[in-house]
Amino acid sequence: MGLHLKSDKDFQEFIDINKFSKFQWMIFAVCFLVALLDGYDTVSIGYIAPSLIQEWGIQKPDLATAMSAGLFGIAIGAIGFGPLADKLGRKIMLVISVLVFGVGTFISAYSQNLLHLEIMRFITGVGLGAAMPNAVTLLTEYCPSKRKFFLVNTMFCGFPVGAASGGFLAAWIIPQFGWQSVLFLGGIVPVILAIFLMLFVPESARYSINKGLSQEKIKATLSRISATAKDYTSFYLSENNTAVTTNKSEGIRVILSKHYAIGSVMLWLTYFMGLVIFYGVSNWMPTLFTTAHISGSLAAIVTGLFALGGLGAIANGWLMDRYNPSLLIATFFGLTFITVGAIGYSIDMGTAALVFITIVAGIVMNTAQSSLPSFAASFYPTAGRSTGVSWMLGIGRFGGIAGSYLVAELIKKNMDLQQIFLVLAIPAAIFTCTLLVIYFKYFAKKKNEVSEEVYSA
Repeated sequence: MGLHLKSDKDFQEFIDINKFSKFQWMIFAVCFLVALLDGYDTVSIGYIAPSLIQEWGIQKPDLATAMSAGLFGIAIGAIGFGPLADKLGRKIMLVISVLVFGVGTFISAYSQNLLHLEIMRFITGVGLGAAMPNAVTLLTEYCPSKRKFFLVNTMFCGFPVGAASGGFLAAWIIPQFGWQSVLFLGGIVPVILAIFLMLFVPESARYSINKGLSQEKIKATLSRISATAKDYTSFYLSENNTAVTTNKSEGIRVILSKHYAIGSVMLWLTYFMGLVIFYGVSNWMPTLFTTAHISGSLAAIVTGLFALGGLGAIANGWLMDRYNPSLLIATFFGLTFITVGAIGYSIDMGTAALVFITIVAGIVMNTAQSSLPSFAASFYPTAGRSTGVSWMLGIGRFGGIAGSYLVAELIKKNMDLQQIFLVLAIPAAIFTCTLLVIYFKYFAKKKNEVSEEVYSA
């Protein structure tokens, strides 16, 4: 009896009806590692800052430019190069971007002065900024509809895990091998990951379908999810599921349209303010704590614990699949206002209190921040989803730059730790309000068009 082929099959329906496969877990793991390395390489400058101050004989505010150069590069990479994946392919852009930030980090270890370090941090940042939107897109395109919040949030937890691991590793390897070892490690691992990507990760099946590429290759890729893929004559993208099929100009028109403009601005402001806090704390906490007579190793560990709090996004992703995501994230940001402001006062309460309050602040702040990309992906319609996420990530990175310079200016004004952390808490109050604006405009009415789209995404 000959092989009987079924009719054409919708790509997303095929993903939804089949069990999450080992192949999809591999895609998840690769994207998780990209996020982890993003976190590690992005905040590594903060962990090596005390060593640079001592070895190069510079002042603490002098590091603001070096800390911000990487973030500026990330913003450029996300805004300018993220959408290129729609033209060149997910895989090739992910490989190039991972190689760029890996090599850039490695070469940064050879810096002899601030100028060279700033240049290499910028180049590293461009690679990091281009990598993250592509990692999000690649994972999203293989996610079942009902588990997207959970899976994407969990993947983004790679960022705080990477940032935290940098703190723990720095506390151990800097005294043993010097500050350069932090950058050597952050450069070698991405290069290995890029080689793995080239050899074992195929091009996105959704991208291939959209570009009209070989159906045989598409079915070969999807057969790694389920052998039934070869039973269908071809795969297609239904209109409601083509999240990444539009060109750059169309996506920009959607996110800046009359209906979505307010939501877009609120998302940009929210992500911006969140990174003011994250980078203000992560980049400067080790240096600030050493001035309070806390050992460099303990300061690095406490900073790592703050970043590790982003693991709470896993649980929040589960909740976001069931309850209104904007209110959930707004609640966590409201708690951020209280806990970040309390960090400065906890120093006088002893080490145990400092560690506890820092962990709590890290949980609520990073849980909310790590949940924003999946929320943005569901907020926008298919025609603007890829551009919407990339622009939020890119514009938001300027908040990291602002956070680094903000703390530098507060130090110049001789503010004490209590005052500095109180100032850093203010953005949390602002982005709590921006999320409430999104809720009341787009979600408060159950029949609202956007609300229905978010819950059906």
